[in-house]
Amino acid sequence: MTGSGNRKLGRTTPQRKALLRNQVTALLYHGKIKTTEARAKEIRRIAEKMITLAIREKDNFTEVEVMAKVAKKDANGKREKEVVNGKKVTVYEEVKKTIKKDNPSRLAARRKMLSYLYPITERPADGKKLRQNTKTVDMPAKLFDEIAPKYVERKGGYTRIIKLGARRGDGAPEVIIELV
Repeated sequence: MTGSGNRKLGRTTPQRKALLRNQVTALLYHGKIKTTEARAKEIRRIAEKMITLAIREKDNFTEVEVMAKVAKKDANGKREKEVVNGKKVTVYEEVKKTIKKDNPSRLAARRKMLSYLYPITERPADGKKLRQNTKTVDMPAKLFDEIAPKYVERKGGYTRIIKLGARRGDGAPEVIIELV
């Protein structure tokens, strides 16, 4: 490999960027993925930088109390409606909520992560009511709240590569890359 900074992985630049974004997102979401050795070494570089960023900014927020309008719900969990001027309107009530407000550097870190990671949509396991039950996962929040606290004491080396041997078909060396 020449000193060009990164592996080409036999792809054009946009394809390579998309592949790496996809695999880094999958690694951080699932905790481990199976891929080729060359890809894993590239993924490791990016994923470790993201985790380092998350560790650095994980406690950099202020708790703020805000008043939020929340739809009033009845016993069945349905929104309550009332008739105003002949129209059905949802009834809202004011509620005090405590939210985490990112400080500027944490916000910058969050935006940097969002610019790289792909959005992830969680679907229900049973496959029923796909439309209503999908949730988008807030990946920066997952990095800050779940992944970063695990690695506070570690000085780098957040991923592990386990070799599996050659792939049938093309003989490419396969590995599992996982968060330690």
